[in-house]
Amino acid sequence: MKILTFDTALNKTYISLSEDDRIIENPIIENTDDKYHSAFLIKEISEILKRNSLKMQAIDAIGINIGPGSFTGIRACTTVGRVIAQQTNALLVGVPSLEILSGISDKKTLVTLDARKNSAYAAIYQNGVEIEAPHILKVSELLQKAKGMFVISDFAMHKILCENNIDSLNYEEENYPLNKYLAKITHKKLKQSDKTEFYWAKIKPLYIQPPSIFGR
Repeated sequence: MKILTFDTALNKTYISLSEDDRIIENPIIENTDDKYHSAFLIKEISEILKRNSLKMQAIDAIGINIGPGSFTGIRACTTVGRVIAQQTNALLVGVPSLEILSGISDKKTLVTLDARKNSAYAAIYQNGVEIEAPHILKVSELLQKAKGMFVISDFAMHKILCENNIDSLNYEEENYPLNKYLAKITHKKLKQSDKTEFYWAKIKPLYIQPPSIFGR
């Protein structure tokens, strides 16, 4: 099974092309001086397929980050994923950003991202198993939940946690292969779940809270 995955909802654009669980390509695209990283998504997908002598119709399944994260990034990811899956009849797998980030650790882990307005997104995973689903809570509640836990965060939440004497692993400080984690999760879900779950029209953005009228 040929699997294409992409994520534009986090700090970079993460793409992978796999044959089942074997990664063929996994480029990471960063912002340039004049363009946000998600602007390169379509071009990079086309180039990956061309390099591997594949047409889009050869893709059997697509895995995407459905959020939470950048509103623009979530919208780009889900729109492109849904359009490709609709046109090619590929399966479409939606994976929360917090689940992707949990792939950094096999410990029981609290994953948190800044939700602005004194709020945070949070979820708990252990070795790929969801213990607490993604949700939003006040920063004060997050600080209580984080005590004594292994925490993965973004820059903003890392700063807040440090100010409150709570350690966290800031995923933005290192070049973690989040595309590999998304590919692994996508392949696992395809093996373990009913394929009817992965119809393109069923996959929707996970905003958790309504996006700002100004985007993000």
